[in-house]
Amino acid sequence: MSVVKINVLTVPAEQRETLEKRFASRAHAVESSDGFEWFELLRPVEGTDSYLVYTRWRDEESFQAWMEGSMKAAHEGTGEGGERPKPAASGSTLWSFDVVQQAAPKNA
Repeated sequence: MSVVKINVLTVPAEQRETLEKRFASRAHAVESSDGFEWFELLRPVEGTDSYLVYTRWRDEESFQAWMEGSMKAAHEGTGEGGERPKPAASGSTLWSFDVVQQAAPKNA
């Protein structure tokens, strides 16, 4: 079955808009990656300053290929004026999971 990667980003309140705009500007960048299945950016509602970046992949090899390819290139890029933009997150932790069960809505 698939693998899930959740990047937990610590984002100060004053950087939330910046983070969301950066993700929006790269919308659809991961969708054509081999083995990619799903993406969600989850904004905290209360009690935490951690955003969750949820991605689902066919297998670990697909995720690693993306990490070493287009994701790495995107994070090494530069912003306006040729300088690399300051990170919006002050910390990051990657959680990894194997999907062992899943369910989808039944057709009505």
